[in-house]
This record gives sequence, C-alpha cells and structure tokens, in this order.
Amino acid sequence: MFTGFLRNRRVQFGLIVFGLCAAVAVFGDVILEVYGFGPLEVDYDSIATPPGVGGHALGTTVSGQDVLAQLVSGARGSLAVGSLSALLACSIGAVLGVSAGYLGGIFDTVVTAITNVFITIPSFALTLIAAGYISAAGGPGSAGMGWVLMAFLIGIFEWPGMARYMRAQTLTLRGRDFSMATRLLGESTWRLIFSEIMPHLLGIISARFLAAIMAGILAEAGLNFLGVSTGGVISWGTMITNAQNQGALTLGWWWWFLPPGLAIAVIGTATAFVNFGLDEVTNPKLRTGNEKAVRRFLTGQRKAARALERTAA
Repeated sequence: MFTGFLRNRRVQFGLIVFGLCAAVAVFGDVILEVYGFGPLEVDYDSIATPPGVGGHALGTTVSGQDVLAQLVSGARGSLAVGSLSALLACSIGAVLGVSAGYLGGIFDTVVTAITNVFITIPSFALTLIAAGYISAAGGPGSAGMGWVLMAFLIGIFEWPGMARYMRAQTLTLRGRDFSMATRLLGESTWRLIFSEIMPHLLGIISARFLAAIMAGILAEAGLNFLGVSTGGVISWGTMITNAQNQGALTLGWWWWFLPPGLAIAVIGTATAFVNFGLDEVTNPKLRTGNEKAVRRFLTGQRKAARALERTAA
C-alpha cells in the first residue's frame, strides 16, 4: 500500500509542496542571510511600506520589520508546533487504535468509549481553556506559554480521530491471511501488531500525520489570534495576530496579513492533495492507477470493432 501511495500523482504533488515549505523552515537562517534582512531587524526608513519599497520584497510592518523575513522565520515556528503536536496525536492514536482493533474485547470497549467521549467534546475549546489557564498561571508579566507546551496541548486533544480511523483499518487487516498465518506460527501479539499490522498502515499513518500537522498549525494560529501567545516565537499565527492588533486589516496593509494566510492555505492544499491520494489508494471505487490500461483496452476494442465492420463490408 505504501508504494502505491507514493506513486499517486496527487500524493506526489502534495509531498513536493509540503517538502518545499519544510525546506524553507529548516534552511530559513541561510535564506535570510542571503536576503539581507532579519525578522526582528527594524528599518526606521520603511515603516508600513508596501512591497518593493526600500528593498523589502513583501513590504514592512508598522514597526519597520520585514514581512518576508518574518514569513520565512514563521515557517519554522508554525511547522515546529504542527509537527510536534501531530507526532504526539498520531503516536497516541496509532498505538491505541491499532491495539484496540486487533486485541478486541474489554480493551477495545474501553478505548472506544474513551475515544467517543473525547470526540464529542470540541478539541479546540478544550485546548483554548487549558492554554488560557496555563498562560494565566504565569502572571501578568508572563511572555507566554511556550511553543512546546502549546504543541503538547494541541496534540493531547487531537488523537481520538486518529485512533478511530486506525481501529477501523486494523479490523480489516486482522482477518487477512498474513495475520492469521503469523499468529499460527506462535508470534507474540505485540510483535504481530508492530511488525505486521503497522507496516501495512504506514501510508495511512503518513497521510494522517500531514493532516495533523495542518490541524496543529491552524490551532496554533487560532490560539494566538485569541490571545494565547507562544512566548515571543515568530509564527504565521503571531504574524496574523500582530497585523490584526495593529489595525492592518482596517488600514488596508494587506501585505502584512495576506502572506501568512496564503502560507497556511498552501500547507492546507498540500495536505488535502495527500488525503485525496490516500482516498484513491484505499478506496477501490476511486482508484485510478489503471486508467492507462483501461484506455488501451478500450482503444483496442474500438479498433477490433472497426476491423470487423470493414471485413463484413
């Protein structure tokens, strides 16, 4: 399944776009060094200037800071929060979902009940309440709750969807021939789960991981917009929040809030393409891997029918 997953064109496009964004986050310092402006560097001669003025490709903020430099630096902050929260959510969800689906019995009943309880409660509301209490505990002079703690809170409330999805997929694999043969050979249950079942779900886990990264980025941006900061860490969410607080939306400074919004949209589009490709691989009704073979077959049938018509004539 994993090989077919990577051969899907939608998956390839999504992974390329996501890889480019990840490369910007990883090599952001090198990019900014070549660009010549830092994210916190203030240009007093260019205050809230539009793109192209004073050598600033995407303009500056009301504080004279370069928007492109903050956009590049913010990629690291947003992807760090999204990746850490996704790693936590997918790890908990995959382990619990696969274990519950394979073991069944009381363990499956308990895990399913806990998952259903968490799913019925809005995860973002829980995250906002918990983050608000933690930020308030730091006192009036607190700079924020920190991006690691924010990622932990986002991930700890995002695992139920992953667990339910993995449980459903495991139920389809539990009765397969390879699973029953391995069980008859006397392999331990946990080795069977992690060595046989998990590898067959690797493509699904990868796609869900990318989707969880997107969910983490959106949650981080939403929390920042609602006043829960990440303690001075630049991210796309903090850029949008600062633009809104400084009146960029009402004053028409579109170059301040539009780039981070588009960056989040690009990440969302990439993860959407990966999920579309996953649906095509796992759903036989949507599978398009043999389109060329079908076209060749239909073309051959038409040619054979025309040849028979000429022979009959």
